Amino acid sequence: MKTYLHTIQQLQKIFLMVSVAMMLALPILLAFYPESISDTTMTHLYDLSHIAVFFVMIIRPLADIFFTSKYIRPLVILRKGVGVLSASLVMSIIFSKIIVDPSGYFGSFGTTSYWSLYNYALLAHLADISAFILLITSNNLSKRLLGATWKRVQKLSYVFFYASSLYVFLSYSHVSVAFSMAIVTALTLIAYYKNKKRRLLVAEVSNT
Repeated sequence: MKTYLHTIQQLQKIFLMVSVAMMLALPILLAFYPESISDTTMTHLYDLSHIAVFFVMIIRPLADIFFTSKYIRPLVILRKGVGVLSASLVMSIIFSKIIVDPSGYFGSFGTTSYWSLYNYALLAHLADISAFILLITSNNLSKRLLGATWKRVQKLSYVFFYASSLYVFLSYSHVSVAFSMAIVTALTLIAYYKNKKRRLLVAEVSNT
């Protein structure tokens, strides 16, 4: 078990290091050397981002459902590193747009088309904004500064996951994305009711 926990801690560091490297290199490549990254590579990066956030969304409810399992609960630690990896991929693309045309990018915030449902732009931008907030608050300093509010802010992971998933599904009809949303929704509901049942049981025991 000690080796298992150590491996998880090392993976956490690796995910964070890869995320930092990604945000340093990918925006520069996309902005100044776009030909160096093929459309296929970009598709794989988007897929990696979705797989990462899917893991983030399922591991907590799985840990709550199988709360007696000593192997699932420690995986919750990885939510930070994997979540940062997912958000960093999205933000790297946004940073490249800012490098190329900062006034154009920020100026688009004030247009109606940016917040429009046409071509599902609103979903894409909700995912971008939530990814940015999650990224800048995924650190111990933000956790100390925000206090109890920090957990509420981290619930934006639901916005990030569902907004990005719906955008991909509605735009490209990827059945696998719809399947991932169904799994996350089912696990979240099951975990909610199991936690509620445990709380009621604890309350009954304490009152006897």
